[in-house]
Amino acid sequence: MYLRGIRRRADAAHGEGFPWSVPALRDLRELRFTAPVTFFMGENGCGKSTLLEALAIASDAITAGAEDVASDSTLAGARVLAQSFELLRGGKPVTTMFFRAEDSFGFTRRVERDMRAIDAEADAILGDEGAGLSARKRAAGFVRGQKGELVKRYGSDPHARSHGETFLGILRARIVGRGLYLLDEPETPLSPTRVLALLTLLHDAVSAGAQFVIATHSPILAAFPGASIRVFNDNGIVETPYEELEHVRVTRDFLNAPERYLRALHVTEDDPRQGDGG
Repeated sequence: MYLRGIRRRADAAHGEGFPWSVPALRDLRELRFTAPVTFFMGENGCGKSTLLEALAIASDAITAGAEDVASDSTLAGARVLAQSFELLRGGKPVTTMFFRAEDSFGFTRRVERDMRAIDAEADAILGDEGAGLSARKRAAGFVRGQKGELVKRYGSDPHARSHGETFLGILRARIVGRGLYLLDEPETPLSPTRVLALLTLLHDAVSAGAQFVIATHSPILAAFPGASIRVFNDNGIVETPYEELEHVRVTRDFLNAPERYLRALHVTEDDPRQGDGG
């Protein structure tokens, strides 16, 4: 357990507006992590992603995306929250990574820029006639070896795969044992089968000593054995058994009787609004 919890700083004052307008965050004093995998769940706007972002900022996490947490303008509210808490640390992870599903394309663009920069540097070395040709070839080969490592991890064309394949591929390449990983809604680009593949990835990483804190809406992902599930609502952040999750109840009820839900939405087989798919 690299991250054992967070605690509100004694000198932290309530501010106005976001994030203090979110009840679960405004009233939070301390939160303990008791399992290698912790899920943050709740409705949209409940604060789970903001708290995850604050954890990334406070732990100085590496961002697998287009921007670092220190410069990302979308994380202004999370920075305010991060300054109000102290981390309760356990051991030191070999890496700490923050990854949002929507950042996958930004990350692959960053990888592509790095590849182009490596090629340009190698070409510049070869073109520098101030050194001997043999020395230039060795130096350029060393530089291009860095590109080879990127290709090995992400492929020669990182954009050649679907969003879900790209996202899962980045996770496979970046997640190692003894790391701390903060993932925001990783199920978003994934099919149900790919979510199951993600569960296997989490299992293998936890077995190798990794810790995860994950914001999610996925009942499949939340079924990870032994996970701690924290539900965000107006009453705070409540540890909740899997079988009592609203996400699980609604999904199960819908799959058992979809017609009941569709009738409530006035969507039926003979509904004229379904006509020609317009």
